[in-house]
Amino acid sequence: MMDANDRADKLSAASVAIDGVRIRTVREAKRLTQLYVANVVGVTTDTISRWENNRYPSIKRENAQKLADALEVPLGDILRDEAPVPEDEPGTEFPPPSPRRTKLLILFGLAALLLLLVVVILARTPSSAPKAVRWLPRYAAPGEVIPVQVKVTRLPAAPFGFILKEKLPDGMRLVSSVPPNSAAEPAGSSLKWLVPGGGSPVTISYSVRTPAPFAQGKDVKVKGEIVLHGGGANRTEEVGGGSEVRIGPYHWADANGDGRIDDDEIMPAYYVCDEMKGLGLDWKTIEAIWTGKGYRWDPKTGYTVLK
Repeated sequence: MMDANDRADKLSAASVAIDGVRIRTVREAKRLTQLYVANVVGVTTDTISRWENNRYPSIKRENAQKLADALEVPLGDILRDEAPVPEDEPGTEFPPPSPRRTKLLILFGLAALLLLLVVVILARTPSSAPKAVRWLPRYAAPGEVIPVQVKVTRLPAAPFGFILKEKLPDGMRLVSSVPPNSAAEPAGSSLKWLVPGGGSPVTISYSVRTPAPFAQGKDVKVKGEIVLHGGGANRTEEVGGGSEVRIGPYHWADANGDGRIDDDEIMPAYYVCDEMKGLGLDWKTIEAIWTGKGYRWDPKTGYTVLK
């Protein structure tokens, strides 16, 4: 029969207690949108909002680690200082431990405490390994301008320069970018940025026009890699994060494709438009859809706001 300690260990391994205030503080300090974090973690913006508002006292450790990676902080920085201890099941009784078992439990407890200390130290030690994460909308209409951002993590302790290469799907074309792209093929489907050495994080923002005409309901995929230069040698890593966009009767700010832009979606869209001013994004249409009851999209007339 599983004893109380075994059951508690399994529960703690499966889930962790997160601190919503810390999560929101870190995200806003780094100027990351809920939409960006949701795409990296693989959940909805509603879920991120609930996490930040402490609607879920604990979540799966795997999701917590993905959330910490998206926020570019160690896992321990977003956990509560004291997690609640799960109660025993009603009606379950356990005999008092023998002296020998008590000694073993103490030894195991000390060993676990030492292991936990090592894990915490390693988790809080900044990693020098770079990370490139892409955010792009999950939904978009044919022929519309949508935003894309690639965030590259760099640390002062391990500065490096890099080349970012983005491969757009057939029919998708670059509109503008910050910083300006260094090169592009005549067709405009292969983009490159050359970023000099440094130790601070870098965000590359660019807007593209989706393929039109295009069979609606299909996904198009963006691929990318960074070529890292440091220590006298180059190495290549794939860009993580979002990569697919579903083309159909959607607005890119409609994160779940339900035909409206709600309160959880408007702020992420605002942050993106604010960071990407001058890159062709239509904030007025986004705001109009948000104030209305939803929208319809037509290939001839574009977006119609539902009143």
